[in-house]
Amino acid sequence: MNWGVFEGLLSGVNKYSTAFGRIWLSLVFIFRLLVYVVAAERVWSDDHKDFDCNTRQPGCTNVCFDHFFPVSHIRLWALQLILVTCPSLLVIMHVAYREAKEQRHRAAGGDNYRRIYLNPGKKRGGLWWTYLLSLIFKAGVDVVFLYIFYHFYRNYTLPRLVKCELPPCPNVVDCFISRPTEKNIFTLFMVVTACVCVVLSLVEAAYLIGKRCRECLLATGEASRR
Repeated sequence: MNWGVFEGLLSGVNKYSTAFGRIWLSLVFIFRLLVYVVAAERVWSDDHKDFDCNTRQPGCTNVCFDHFFPVSHIRLWALQLILVTCPSLLVIMHVAYREAKEQRHRAAGGDNYRRIYLNPGKKRGGLWWTYLLSLIFKAGVDVVFLYIFYHFYRNYTLPRLVKCELPPCPNVVDCFISRPTEKNIFTLFMVVTACVCVVLSLVEAAYLIGKRCRECLLATGEASRR
């Protein structure tokens, strides 16, 4: 991974975010992305290799593992992190579009040039809607993945022992999951941080809407006094 490019993207997202957005970004980067890269991948690296069943029947262990682990935690978290960070990059792209448009207008206007945007990064007009929709999308992605995890793994926990009787298993066999306690701890940690991110996104959306409503009311009051 090119950390220089990644640092530049983070600084751009941080520049155009509110205080709530900066907290959200820090939470995603420190408590979700770094934990995923440094620790979580290693915890799940042996999930299939050390999934033991008390049978020698060929194919039984693979079938049981596929039944109890239909989708890997690691792959779901990777997809979740990708989808939840993409909307922030769209905000940066929208600001870059505004800056490019401003430069083209400046080049075409010459001496009679008048600015289109006093501050291209200020959340007004289309950028305000882009930012607001990005918050709703990020919260929605986390909620959907929380439901997916709950659907696949009830209560977000893994049992120490599972019983499997799927063909080609000859009878009911006992299967043992590798390091279930450690995996449950990391799963609950990622679930809690995702819930906190959802709350932060919704609070930031409410803050933006409330601020815009307040500005509209003040503008209406000033217009009525004239």
